[in-house]
Amino acid sequence: MQLEKYKIDDHNQSLLKAHNNKLAFCKSTVDNAENIIEKLIAFQIAIPSWALGTGGTRFGRFSGGGEPRNLEEKIEDIGLLHSLNRASGAISLHIPWDIPEKPAHIKALAAQNGLRFDAMNSNTFQDQPGQEYSYKYGSLQNVNKAIRQQAIDHNIEVIQHGIELGSKSLTVWLSDGSCFPGQLNFREAFQNTLNGLKEIYKALPEDWKIFVEYKAFEPNFYSTTVGDWGQSYLYSSKLGDKAYSLVDLGHHLPNANIEQIVALLLMEGKLGGFHFNDSKYGDDDLTTGSIKPYQLFLIFNELVDGMDAKGMNHATDLGWMIDASHNVKDPLEDLLQSVEAILIAYAQALLVDSRSLKEARANNDVTRAQDILQDAFRTDLRPLVAEARLRSGGALDPIALFRQQKIREALIKNRGAKAVATGL
Repeated sequence: MQLEKYKIDDHNQSLLKAHNNKLAFCKSTVDNAENIIEKLIAFQIAIPSWALGTGGTRFGRFSGGGEPRNLEEKIEDIGLLHSLNRASGAISLHIPWDIPEKPAHIKALAAQNGLRFDAMNSNTFQDQPGQEYSYKYGSLQNVNKAIRQQAIDHNIEVIQHGIELGSKSLTVWLSDGSCFPGQLNFREAFQNTLNGLKEIYKALPEDWKIFVEYKAFEPNFYSTTVGDWGQSYLYSSKLGDKAYSLVDLGHHLPNANIEQIVALLLMEGKLGGFHFNDSKYGDDDLTTGSIKPYQLFLIFNELVDGMDAKGMNHATDLGWMIDASHNVKDPLEDLLQSVEAILIAYAQALLVDSRSLKEARANNDVTRAQDILQDAFRTDLRPLVAEARLRSGGALDPIALFRQQKIREALIKNRGAKAVATGL
């Protein structure tokens, strides 16, 4: 479904006076407002192909209707999102959920919607129809060499799909681990996994990256073979310069200091990118910024500080992607909210008075240091985010326009009330 440009323009015109008033006030209090707007315009967040339908849980799934039934419709939905917010210009595919049967056609369709292909994602946490061996007891860690080889071959196949589409990276998340003491030998599981990753690493083109994603628990609850940032760092360090750790905000134990993890991985040159979401208890995969917005800001504060220290490009030198999936919201509205929250946190981090913060730290002025961060966090920068959208051709209020144009109703009419997104 395409959203005509004149509808976005008409929407913006109706809100322009109120927006300009808010923008003028914001600019009067923010010295570097134009610089922040320019950086926001350049910043793009990839949308995963699996987030466009209702995610559900092991207890049930409640489709809202009009979900994309194939890869082409998923690309169209992300193109729609991008036309609304102008910050969702990339798609991340999950194989075999979204195999591009006609790569040239899929690549052309993505280009028509203003999209590029971000990281490719492999799947060895499910058994697929016709699969020769089962991953019930793990994939790359498996005691069975044939199963390990099957997982290696699958990841290499995913790389080949990515090459055809113009992707430049592979994300590997493994559910490998154990549920009970004695189930596996930790050292052997680690070594088997490392050996498998080395074979996958050999298949990477020279200009590609591999992201080793970690998770503390689920579906295994006694041990996870890539269970935390330390294990991921070990793997990526042993693999080589093209290997990095990927941080999913929901993949940590409760109260983990994610901002410190991010700072150290970035310092060591081993931070590859992010899966943005939010959580209250575990890997809840909730809307980014809906539960812990201050944590999201603190993470971006470390990112901005660390990337600037290394002379990195904020928009292109790390991988930025959402990974959210749940039952109760319209998936497209949820993604619009997540992108907005990410951009707000990024803008707030750009506002931090780094010079004053450095002075406060040098004087052990803890109170002043806290105030500097909280002053930036409590500053309403939504007018700058909206202005970045406006200058890029997007909507001042994407969700309001989405509802005004009855986009979900139109999708249900075209695809059916029982349409369920592929792959989930």
